[in-house]
Amino acid sequence: MVSNTTPTLAFHSPFAMDVVLSALRRGDWSLLDYVTELEAHFAEREPEIEAFVPENGRFNRLRKEAEQLLARYPDPEKRPLLFGLPIGVKDIFYVNSFATQAGSRLPQELFQGKEAEVVTRLRQAGALILGKTVTTEFAYFAPGPTRNPYKPTHTPGGSSSGSAAGVGAGLCLLALGTQTIGSINRPAAYCGVVGYKPSYDRIAKTGVIPLAPAVDTIGFFTPDAAGIAVAAALLCGGWQSATQLPGKPVLGIPTGPYLKRANAEGLAHFELICERLRTAGYQVKSVPVMPDFEQIDDAHHTIVAAEAAQVHATWFSQYPELYHDKTAALIRRGQAVDALTLETALASREVLRHKLAKVMEAAQLDLWLSPPAVGSAPSGLDSTGDPVMNLPWTHSGLPTLSLPAGFNGQGLPMGLQVTGHWYGDEKMLAAAVGLERALQRLD
Repeated sequence: MVSNTTPTLAFHSPFAMDVVLSALRRGDWSLLDYVTELEAHFAEREPEIEAFVPENGRFNRLRKEAEQLLARYPDPEKRPLLFGLPIGVKDIFYVNSFATQAGSRLPQELFQGKEAEVVTRLRQAGALILGKTVTTEFAYFAPGPTRNPYKPTHTPGGSSSGSAAGVGAGLCLLALGTQTIGSINRPAAYCGVVGYKPSYDRIAKTGVIPLAPAVDTIGFFTPDAAGIAVAAALLCGGWQSATQLPGKPVLGIPTGPYLKRANAEGLAHFELICERLRTAGYQVKSVPVMPDFEQIDDAHHTIVAAEAAQVHATWFSQYPELYHDKTAALIRRGQAVDALTLETALASREVLRHKLAKVMEAAQLDLWLSPPAVGSAPSGLDSTGDPVMNLPWTHSGLPTLSLPAGFNGQGLPMGLQVTGHWYGDEKMLAAAVGLERALQRLD
């Protein structure tokens, strides 16, 4: 880069996203040199992890777009917030000049639409599209080729597989994903990055192929919590950037049948995390909650199946043989859900939200803590792991963040899931920076 005192690479390094953005905006780092160094890093890591949908001439295109951006903003003082930041976009978002395949074998011409609003906003803020990231088929469970950036023999999670793995491998510092059950928080934990699922509907979903619109939520991945806050302020409706918590938040452990769904490894690491936070001065309470977790789980899966059947009704009737068995089974289950059953399941979202709010108020909790997955990333690529630890927070629509929290004995990342109040995203993210600092002591 142009300064001998400025580090030369921000890929899979300690540099925070806001540091990189500041250096690119000010011109401390040459944007074209940054793209060239990214190309070398991409050539080293991408063949192994396959986080991105293949694209011929990717870096020739990216270099031209970087040149156009520099010509548009020659004055560093006038450069937009995300000037020159290469980002990944999950391949269920429509992006101008990019094909959309949604991880499927269906004819590509079926997937045409106006560019996703969230992508347009990122472009307007100066971001460069590094490419489409691999998704499981239609953001459900049928996996793609992506591998875990820490152990390529293990899954990166799903459905936002490529977005999580791409950030985890340092290929990009911001990537878009979606969550219908656990497609952001789980892969973030598996890949050692921060994954943010906002409160339901805080980010407009126009221009995104849906799976189950009543619970689908757009979110994103960054290497650190501060990066999440930068992107959230840009993308989330009605964002209040100055929101702060008075002192350390009071943290709650949701004891009961939900927490028992984590495996021995997941629970042991979660207990270690909670003890670390107590040592760091946080008040951590055990609070019984969700005694009806099995019913919550069933209601959520009913919604996903029924709405997926509605979304895919025409395509599935025309191309049933092109769907993966896992997706086809979901659609067939959904076809059998009657209107009253779906209505009851949909109503349970608000019921759970109000129950959680009452418990949080009674126990004077600011945030819930829980494992973001039942354990570490499973071996093999046939499964993307179990999203059960994410499900109730998605069902209720509450904002949820997965933070890196050390490693297991095999060198696989472990995480912590943090959940805030309904539309309390700002306070949750304000608290996340302190939690992240405490968790960085775990190894």
